[in-house]
Amino acid sequence: MDELQRADDIVVASINEFTEKRGFGKMASSRPPNFQAFSLTDDPDGLWVADDGGEIVGFAWSWICDELWFLAQLFVAPDRQSGGIGNQLISKTFAHAEMRGASIKALITFAFNNVSQGLYIRHGLFPRFPIYMVSATRDHLASTLAEPQLRLESLTAKTAGFDQLALIDRSALGVSREKHHRYLLGDSTTSGFTIHAASECVGYVYISDGHIGPLAVRRPDLVGAALAAALSFAVQSDFPTISAFVPGASEPALRVATDHGMHLTFPMLLMSNRQFGNWASYLPRNPGFM
Repeated sequence: MDELQRADDIVVASINEFTEKRGFGKMASSRPPNFQAFSLTDDPDGLWVADDGGEIVGFAWSWICDELWFLAQLFVAPDRQSGGIGNQLISKTFAHAEMRGASIKALITFAFNNVSQGLYIRHGLFPRFPIYMVSATRDHLASTLAEPQLRLESLTAKTAGFDQLALIDRSALGVSREKHHRYLLGDSTTSGFTIHAASECVGYVYISDGHIGPLAVRRPDLVGAALAAALSFAVQSDFPTISAFVPGASEPALRVATDHGMHLTFPMLLMSNRQFGNWASYLPRNPGFM
């Protein structure tokens, strides 16, 4: 556990060194590694550090839900890259997937990181579609949003119907993520909601610090209205900026975002060994959580 914060420092430094070189400026900031700690307790075989004489010089982290293996992070200290550390770490994480019998392997990386994409392609993961970070000021969104068509109802660990959430996840992603719902519902900085059309529960969404996601709906035709409802709730917060990750595979969600003046700030890319789920129905939380 005491290595996680040092590992996060490696991740932040590596991301910022890379994005500054590409003209995006510093994009990462240090946060408590809560989800990493949850994953370490849940499945410690998915987390690895590269250690050189007591100094952490690299970090890799993957998690598994049902048949899905997801590479959440793989970073090497900026001054230790091109030394083979990344290849050693990725071999450990792929061994995790094989050990658990995961038939689906996936990750989200920067769309402009051609070196990493080449590495992942050599390991059988191929580009599927972009995922865009979109954002707008709260004040601007408040002036553009109409009355939402769908209704949000509070979701808590005591009231959650985990079987119902699993059905929604299976509709959108093809796998259940019950343990991740339990994690989110135990996070004091995150608010969870079920999404309703009249009396029918059609999806769920989580909102934290003005950021929307994950969001999932039973059918792709509902995703635009679901995002609009989440935006309407998010603008009631005190956070000056509202954001979300929107897959390029979800045209209705992208249309809602752009119609309300949300700007595309940077592009990510989903890579996987095969097609899975219906990403027209799902908005990820971030590249590590998916």
